[in-house]
Amino acid sequence: MRKFLSYLTLFLLTLVLIIISAWGALALFYALNTSETVRYALAILFALVSFVTLISLLFRQYRKPIFILYALSWAVLLLWYSSVTPSNTRNWQKTVAVLPYAEIHDNNVTFYNIRNFHYRGELDFTPDYYNKSFDLNKLNGVDVISVYWMGPSVAHVFVSFSFEDGEHLAVSIETRMEKREGYSTLKGLFRQYELFYVVADERDVIGLRTNYRFNPVEDVYIYPMSGSREDAQHLFLSYIEKINGLKEKPEFYNTLTTNCTTNIWNNAKSNIQRLPMSWKILISGYVPEYLYENNRLRTDGLSFKELREHVHVNKRALEVGIVEDFSNKIRPIQYHEEKNP
Repeated sequence: MRKFLSYLTLFLLTLVLIIISAWGALALFYALNTSETVRYALAILFALVSFVTLISLLFRQYRKPIFILYALSWAVLLLWYSSVTPSNTRNWQKTVAVLPYAEIHDNNVTFYNIRNFHYRGELDFTPDYYNKSFDLNKLNGVDVISVYWMGPSVAHVFVSFSFEDGEHLAVSIETRMEKREGYSTLKGLFRQYELFYVVADERDVIGLRTNYRFNPVEDVYIYPMSGSREDAQHLFLSYIEKINGLKEKPEFYNTLTTNCTTNIWNNAKSNIQRLPMSWKILISGYVPEYLYENNRLRTDGLSFKELREHVHVNKRALEVGIVEDFSNKIRPIQYHEEKNP
């Protein structure tokens, strides 16, 4: 038994060393603000130190000094990594250059810098923003928008708040990228992108995806939630708190822990009936299915497959174009009538 425990301990220690060493090497490569040559050199150097440390597990007499060296290198790495801080003052891409924020006076919520770009193509647009006030008492629903472009498992998920007067306000949680910076899933793990809440007119944030992005095509589904008015209001206020907080204190986006779906789940913490965390939240393409299984979507008795077909909006969006009443024209008629009698 003692021998078994010794081997088990060695195995677990080896596994931990491999995981943290891989993380350290990748952090040095992706998060260092220096030339690619230097990043490669430091990542390889750390990987070599890690490899020597792993080999030392086989030689009792060398373990202690090599582990001390490894611990010191880790202390330096963590000290540097903790110094990588988010900022609101970078050379941002135009789509995320202006931070939204809101002011609340009694039941009146005024949003500033609502994005409503005028698109001629995916990358050809005229930036535009407007301010608008909303009556919290008229907030009567929430839609979950799910966007697919590379199979059923991966989706960008965001929400849109609907009001009794037919108004809609969409909030999409995204990465805030600098000019000439592209998105990388791996980079998103290592403090490379700030977190950004796009507060937008649906003609922008949905119309862009249905009417202007075709390489690849993005399929957009708008699922109405079944929660109460109070739940919708709590979620709305939670979003406002986060949006205003990011204006004062920026945060990093993280591919796994602080992304579009986990942030929606976190913002729903004010509601008692918040769903438990599930792999279907982490694998974002299955969020609508997870909501359906837990009776959080308005279904009108449809199966999930039927509902999915019913709320697919691309065809309607292309038919109507980016018109003034875009939000209501792209939605299924019965949902529109029920939410806005």
